[in-house]
Amino acid sequence: MALRASIISAVLSSCLLAGPVFAEASKQEQQPDYASQEVVQAFIDDLVENEEFKRSELESIIGQANKIDRVLELISRPAEKRLTWKGYRKIFMTEERIQKGVKFWKDHAETLKEVEKKYGVPAHIIVAIIGVETYYGRQTGGFKVLDALSTLSFDYPPRSKFFTKELKNFLILAREQKLEASELTGSYAGAMGIPQFMPSSYRVFAVDHTGDGQANIWQQEEDAIASVANYLKENGWKEGRPIVSRAKVHGAKYQKVVSKSVRPKKTLKQVEDAGWTPVSVVPDAAKVAAMTLEGAKGTEYWLGLHNFYVITTYNRSKLYAMAVYQLARDVKSGYKTAVPKLNKTIADN
Repeated sequence: MALRASIISAVLSSCLLAGPVFAEASKQEQQPDYASQEVVQAFIDDLVENEEFKRSELESIIGQANKIDRVLELISRPAEKRLTWKGYRKIFMTEERIQKGVKFWKDHAETLKEVEKKYGVPAHIIVAIIGVETYYGRQTGGFKVLDALSTLSFDYPPRSKFFTKELKNFLILAREQKLEASELTGSYAGAMGIPQFMPSSYRVFAVDHTGDGQANIWQQEEDAIASVANYLKENGWKEGRPIVSRAKVHGAKYQKVVSKSVRPKKTLKQVEDAGWTPVSVVPDAAKVAAMTLEGAKGTEYWLGLHNFYVITTYNRSKLYAMAVYQLARDVKSGYKTAVPKLNKTIADN
């Protein structure tokens, strides 16, 4: 089956996962031809000069792009900035999502075992990221990627530089993989496929685990699983190291070490001297980030370690990383319970 045809078929039938909340793609609003705008012509000049594109080809592709107001609405109010941990957690920590994660693991147990051994990233973390990103591949995006990235490149000044880079990578990616740039769909931010990779991430981290010559993250779970593991490994995942620990606090100095960043910079001794006590075992030599989250029962205190920070390279939010961690924990528990039962049923039959 041709990759191009299978990808287009898969992505055109998908629904949008707008970051951590679902949203429907709005109807395209016809706009003046992007390709005729001066800033877009400069963008095209760069691709023609440095990436060996034909001008007529780019003008034809970008001429099909539409400005989507819904994209601008969503990018301006991501759930990670609107919600507290209490509200954010409710989206992902549901019994249904946990059980579907257990099923996804069982369905792809062999691949997850191979990938965990090769990349050193635990299976339950891989499953949880896919579960948070696209509900295990069920919601991979309902916006045309060309529309989303063009809108954010040329009509969203706060992050125009970032999204212009992604649009460039998207056009190169479509050429490399022989895909129709105007047909691929993704999230409102242009993230694609089962693991929701941005175009630049696809070009660097996507993996062809099946060995068919293509890293098909749109339709092949095996490639998506390996790609997530490779992404985390290349961003610094440390095999066998802890991720995060709940903590207790006391005294009057504990707030002084609370970090706005999730990058671990303080020593364990520094936070302990300020009144923090980890509930789980944290290596004495580990660097940590002291964090507070507003949970259902009040303020929660956590110490994030290096691997917690690595998870945030996927999405720069401690809420996101905590959702991945807790979903992974519960999916792992459910899987360990389910597998012995499954093996017993097979043996009995």
